Amino acid sequence: MTSPLRPVARPAPARSAGFNLFMTVDAVSGIWQYGLDLAMELDRHGIGVTLAVLGPEPSQEQLRATRAIRGLDLRVPGAALEWSALARNEIEMAAWMVAREAERAQADLIHLNSPALAALAPFRAPVVAATHGCVATWWMAMRGGRLPPDLVWRAALTAEGCRRADLLLAPTRAFAEATAATYGLSAPPRVVPNGRRSAAARGHRSPAGSASPFAFAAGRLWDEAKNARILDGVAGRIDLPFLAAGPLKGPNAAEFGPRHLRALGVLSEQDVTRWLSGAPIYVSAARYEPFGLGVLEAAEAGCALVLSDIPTHRELWDEAAIFLPPDDEAGFACAIETVAADPAIRARLGAEAQARAAAYTAEAMAEGVLGAYRSVLERSEPCAGVAW
Repeated sequence: MTSPLRPVARPAPARSAGFNLFMTVDAVSGIWQYGLDLAMELDRHGIGVTLAVLGPEPSQEQLRATRAIRGLDLRVPGAALEWSALARNEIEMAAWMVAREAERAQADLIHLNSPALAALAPFRAPVVAATHGCVATWWMAMRGGRLPPDLVWRAALTAEGCRRADLLLAPTRAFAEATAATYGLSAPPRVVPNGRRSAAARGHRSPAGSASPFAFAAGRLWDEAKNARILDGVAGRIDLPFLAAGPLKGPNAAEFGPRHLRALGVLSEQDVTRWLSGAPIYVSAARYEPFGLGVLEAAEAGCALVLSDIPTHRELWDEAAIFLPPDDEAGFACAIETVAADPAIRARLGAEAQARAAAYTAEAMAEGVLGAYRSVLERSEPCAGVAW
């Protein structure tokens, strides 16, 4: 039996006269920030957004961030996330709940940030699905070979959802191609790069940079794909501080215990911005990364980037970062110390990263997504009064 949605107490949102969007997000991954930044930009276009949060409930800080979006209607159903659900029926329950609530919200368009949901319930409005990561592409990047039985049924649902969606989106060309190859799609997803509002636009001040160089990483440290084990080994090899922000325990019982990294725990957005404003050397040794919002935030702050040499990092940051094989612990340590020892190198890398980050804005992301919405809506019944 499904549990009822628990809307967050807030003033009644201002709804668009002719275009209402229903979008799913989660409060665990970067999809939360993607959804909020997109909703804020869509609100400026006069589009009313209902945001349904699957998985764990948002934190108080996350809830506070939603209050800046005038036209947002936030719902928290308590439904299982696709990748952490224990059985198919949990995902099916979530899909039917989303379909029912989208109909109640009188959605003209449904944006699923979990494509598998499209395979399990009838949606009465057109569906745009965005793939931000999935178990099958994760497995191919992290393990290779045949999927284990527990992932086979999940991958099958995702494949079916990708095919049933009216349009499929991906944040990078590299991940779009990996998705198409993994699921045997006739064409890769449409690429719309992720974007972020600048720290200034988010209301965060940027104090002067730190006089002493240090290394910094951020993300889900418990997630094996982020390769925090290598970062911990790097921290034990270098003579400068190496700080890492993010959760050490995941909702799927995964856990990471650093020995050398200075773990800062889960920080507020403002605290992360404060650390980045010190212009640290930002390090990501990820082995699997469909986009990487943490790298983008560091680049926007003018940090020198030292990144794993994987297709998405190359696509987004080629010639604006130092690249190393993901498991080259000694190489990462050498690169960090070399950059730390030379202020000119740090400044040049930071400027190059910042210049590249200027292309990945929330405004550019919204324009790309609106173009995708337009192509889908034009193939269906027209929505009178839609503000493009």
